[in-house]
Amino acid sequence: MIGRLRGIILEKQAPDLVLDVQGVGYEVAAPMSTFIGLPAIEEEVTLFTHLIVREDAQLLYGFATIRERLLFRSLLKVNGVGAKLALTILSGSDVDDFARSVQEGDAASLTRLPGVGKKTAERLIVEMRDRLKEISSAMGLKPVVSEAAALAGAKDEAIEALISLGYKPAEADKMVRGMDSDGLSTEQLIKLALQRN
Repeated sequence: MIGRLRGIILEKQAPDLVLDVQGVGYEVAAPMSTFIGLPAIEEEVTLFTHLIVREDAQLLYGFATIRERLLFRSLLKVNGVGAKLALTILSGSDVDDFARSVQEGDAASLTRLPGVGKKTAERLIVEMRDRLKEISSAMGLKPVVSEAAALAGAKDEAIEALISLGYKPAEADKMVRGMDSDGLSTEQLIKLALQRN
């Protein structure tokens, strides 16, 4: 695995650049958040990288920060999100804004990202919520604790339980978030969701 490259920029045309590392030219794709901070051609830069090996290609992605690379890798684990969409998401939103949208369940802000429709936004919220909790310390994020997020704890647990029962993430999310659930425990939410379905 190639984890980091330091070299001279030979070419750059968003989102791609060529980095000369001791005489070897590496083609690297980078999100716009990284691209806009790149120095000029013929100057040195260090990028944190992620290599994807496919049957027909070896693709190298570069990031200005470890936080961006960590989020990129987490996005790749989401069902239906490939490297191209993950790069687009990082290009359209910085790490903190994306994390805040997921933690607050703000699908509307996610759908404003290119290539992210309503279903993908819902899937990102459901599948990334726990991943963001796990990696938040490594990413240096402070948990976003709004009143809505505090009340969403039981809902999140109920959604996870429904997913483990075989429901699709978007379906489980819709089942739970569509009901009046103030003050209900996780168990009560699950029972209500199953009764209504």
